[in-house]
Amino acid sequence: MNLPACVDLNADLGESFGAWTMGDDDAMLARVSSANIACGFHAGDPLVMRRTVRRALAGGVALGAHPSFPDLQGFGRRRMDLAPDELEAMLIYQIGALQALAAAEGGRVRHVKPHGALSNLACADEALADTVARAVRTLDRDLVLLAPACSALARAGERAGLAVAHEIFADRAYRPDGQLVPRRQPGAMIHGAEACRVHVLAMLEAGALIAIDGQRLPTPIDSICVHGDGPDAVAAADAIRAGLAAAGVAVRAF
Repeated sequence: MNLPACVDLNADLGESFGAWTMGDDDAMLARVSSANIACGFHAGDPLVMRRTVRRALAGGVALGAHPSFPDLQGFGRRRMDLAPDELEAMLIYQIGALQALAAAEGGRVRHVKPHGALSNLACADEALADTVARAVRTLDRDLVLLAPACSALARAGERAGLAVAHEIFADRAYRPDGQLVPRRQPGAMIHGAEACRVHVLAMLEAGALIAIDGQRLPTPIDSICVHGDGPDAVAAADAIRAGLAAAGVAVRAF
């Protein structure tokens, strides 16, 4: 088997808002090595952000910003066409807010991972991807861009001179072009902890994305994402960690 010595396990967290609760953040923080924390535009609020930062730091979990389009009602999953300078400012605003809360708790933000529709569009649109990468680099060139493997976003990060961590998804299926199968289409989601484990280990062993038609797209793999809002999230994280341990792969922040 061609497996890496270590890999990061990340989840999108801090996505509660006011009286509304999303996911089991405490359970996921006990299982992941990196947390992508919502910055208030698709989910999260200042108190949720600060509490999530505090809990992540207490557990030794690396901090990442999870910025999005300004779309609370749609959970950041709706397309928005924004001027590049407006989007760049929105991204700097969101990341900077999390950086301030992290600093207040004695920590620092290490990476940025765009959320939802922003990420999906930037994975296919080179110009949009360049805007995202430029915003990150303008704010702090030492931030790592956590980007889906084989994406325009990963390429944009590299063009911008950022360190890029290449991410695969435990609970999502891939098209032959490396893009995610849209959620509205059958087969988009990988259901069940065991299916997620098999999906992840197959890609790690192949050193490639494996599409729904069996095609393989070679790629570095630095991080595995388990979506924290899924019903199988905690069980999937446990199954993946057990599978990695059995294969001799350590879980460690990139």
